[in-house]
Amino acid sequence: MIGAFFSILNETLLNIAFPQLMIELNVSASTLQWLATGYMLVVGVLVPASGLLVQLFTTRQMFLGAMILFTAGTLVCGIAPHFSILLVGRLLQAAGTGLMLPVLMNTILVLYPPEKRGAAMGSIGLVIMFAPAIGPTLSGLILESLQWRWLFYLVLPFAVFSIVFAAIYLKNVSETKKIKVDVVSLILSTIGFGAFVYGFSSSGEGHGGWSNPLVYGTVAVGLISLVLFVVRQLRVEEPLMDLRAFRFPMFTLTAILLIIMMMTLFSAMSLLPFLFQGALGMTVFASGLLMLPGSLLNGLISPLTGKLFDKYGPRALVIPGAAFLCVIMWLLTRISIETSKMSFLALHICLMVAISMIMMPTQTNGLNQLPPRFYPHGTAILNTLQQVAGAIGVAFFIGVMTSGQRAFLATSPNPTAPDQLAEAMVAGVHNAFLIGLGFSVLALVLAFFIQKTKPAQE
Repeated sequence: MIGAFFSILNETLLNIAFPQLMIELNVSASTLQWLATGYMLVVGVLVPASGLLVQLFTTRQMFLGAMILFTAGTLVCGIAPHFSILLVGRLLQAAGTGLMLPVLMNTILVLYPPEKRGAAMGSIGLVIMFAPAIGPTLSGLILESLQWRWLFYLVLPFAVFSIVFAAIYLKNVSETKKIKVDVVSLILSTIGFGAFVYGFSSSGEGHGGWSNPLVYGTVAVGLISLVLFVVRQLRVEEPLMDLRAFRFPMFTLTAILLIIMMMTLFSAMSLLPFLFQGALGMTVFASGLLMLPGSLLNGLISPLTGKLFDKYGPRALVIPGAAFLCVIMWLLTRISIETSKMSFLALHICLMVAISMIMMPTQTNGLNQLPPRFYPHGTAILNTLQQVAGAIGVAFFIGVMTSGQRAFLATSPNPTAPDQLAEAMVAGVHNAFLIGLGFSVLALVLAFFIQKTKPAQE
C-alpha cells in the first residue's frame, strides 16, 4: 500500500506544473501533454499483461521490480536536463505503477478469505482515491515555494523506504507457475490497448480532437486489434487474459458497473476544474482546494464501506449509493454561474461519497465469485477496464462539453464577451452532466441485479 500510494500519487502530481514546465523546457502544450498521455499509455499496455506476470514471478519479485522501476523513473525525472529525458523518466514511473496495482489487488485476494475481503479492498480504495486527490493540492503547495524538480525529489525517499522495507519484511504469498507465453496475444494486447487508450486520450487533450485523422485511425487500429485479441484468448489453451472470467455473472455485472462508475467519476474530475477555472475565474490551486475535501472523504470512507460490505453484503451499499448518485448528477445539471462555492463543495463531497458506496463493494463482490485460478486474470481485466474507461471518459465528456459551448456561442449575439464565454462553459458542462445522469440511472438499474457472491465451483 505504501508503494502503491506514491506511484499513484505521481499520476496527478505533475499536471499542475505544466505551465511552468512549458517555459523552462521550451516546449509546446501539445508536446508537454505526452507526459500525461504517455503515462496512461504505458499503464494501459502493462496492466493487461500483469495477469501473466503475476503468475510467472513471486510477490517479492513483482513488488520490488515495480518499485525499482518507479524509483529509477522518479530519479530520472528529478535530474532530467531536457524534455525527452523527463519523458523517459515518466514512462519508467508509469511502468512501475502499471505493475503495482494488479500485484496489490492479487495479494489481497490471496491473503484474505471472501468474508474479510471487503475491509481489505476498502483499504486499497483509500490509497487509490486518496493519492490522486491530494496530488494537485500537494503539487500546488510545493510549487508555491520550490522548483518543479522537488515534485520528484520529495517522493524519492519514500520510494526508497518502501523498497528497503519490502526487501526486509515482504513475504511471497502467491504461487508461481510455468506457463507458456503466447507472444501473439502479447502483441495484440499491446497494440490494442495502447492504441485505444492513446487515441481517446489524444482526442480530449488538445491534439486536434476527432478532426485529426490520426486520432480516429489510432482508435480504429486499437479496436481491430482488441477484437482479434478477444478471439485469440477464447481459442488458446493458456490465454494472456482469461476472458472466461466473464462466465461468472456477478463478475460481468461488476465489469459493466465499473466502466459506468469510472466514466461518471471522470466526468466530474475533468469537467469541474474547467467550470471552476473557465467560468468562475478561480485559480488552479483554489479549484484543487475546493475538490480536495470530497476526494479525501471518498478515500477515508472506503475502509468503512468495506467493513459494511463484509457485514451486510453489496446490495445494502450499492443500491442506495446508485440512487444517491442519480440525485447528485441531477443537481449538477442545475448549476449556474450564480451557484455558490459552498454548494459546489457539498455537491462534490456527496458525489464522492456515492461513488465510494458503489466502487469497492461492487469490485470485491465480483472478484469474490471467481475461483482462485482466475484471480490474476480478474484483477487484470478490472484494472484494464478502469484505464480504458478513464481514457474514454475524459475524451467523451470534454467533447460533449466543447460541442455544447460551440452551440451556445453560435446563437450568442456577442460570442467574444467574457460573460457569454462563461455562460457557454456552463451550457457545455450542463450537457455533459446530463449524459452523466443517464449513466447513473443505468447504474441504478444494474444495482438491483447484484447478489452477494461465494467463490464459484469450477
